[in-house]
Amino acid sequence: MCIFAIDDEPKMLRMLQEAIQDAEPEAEIFVFSIAADVIDALHNLGKLPDVVFSDIELPGMSGLTLAAKLKEAVPNVRIIFVTGYDQYALEAYRVHAHGYIMKPVDAAAIREELDQIPHSLRPNPQTLYVQCFGFFEVFWRGEPLLFQRRRTKELLAFLVDRKGKSCTAEEIATALWEDKDDLEKAKHNIRNLVNDLRKTLRKIGMEDLLIRRSGVMAIHADWIDCDYYQMLSGNPDALNAYHGEYMAQYSWAEITSGKLWFEHQG
Repeated sequence: MCIFAIDDEPKMLRMLQEAIQDAEPEAEIFVFSIAADVIDALHNLGKLPDVVFSDIELPGMSGLTLAAKLKEAVPNVRIIFVTGYDQYALEAYRVHAHGYIMKPVDAAAIREELDQIPHSLRPNPQTLYVQCFGFFEVFWRGEPLLFQRRRTKELLAFLVDRKGKSCTAEEIATALWEDKDDLEKAKHNIRNLVNDLRKTLRKIGMEDLLIRRSGVMAIHADWIDCDYYQMLSGNPDALNAYHGEYMAQYSWAEITSGKLWFEHQG
């Protein structure tokens, strides 16, 4: 589990870090005293937090604003505010915070908040976790899965979007390549992407996730842990994690995004 601890007071930050370590000894903990450094860390450290314990009154950017930005970048993140002021409680829940702890914090309070995380949203180290809300990302054992080619990752995204349904090379080519004039060339490129995806999945022992037969391909959708699939199954935490963005980097995903937005608003 990756946990961010944020407080601009050195003593309070140290107490928070120690409380988290006592409550969750195996957690990977990153500490910050400035909100802007947290946003930078999402890119520079390559780490996406599962849980964030944050003060509300921070220099430069309030903890409430930071929480909103974190939710945009990591929709499934659990935000727990740790503060000495109780007047922010209503505002905290407006940014979909999951908890509110009064200072001084101790390991028991941290453990109580961590125990509230639904098991369905806790990362399973042996499961491929796929994030569709916000930007499409893939994680294996808590670490981003690296793809040699940008299009290989997009191919997997398209297959995830299909939810295990079979699709042809022509359907994939039409979605992934905006230039529709040379579908034969695109189909050849897809063969290369499929081989690359198999190699990537083979490294983590998940090569059989990909299904190919009779000119079509799909994935074993029930083999992955996915926020989109959780939302479709009615998981309340997944529903709360959705904030209107779905695979935001892919234009072909706008169809599903529009359907989700319409259904979510309804």
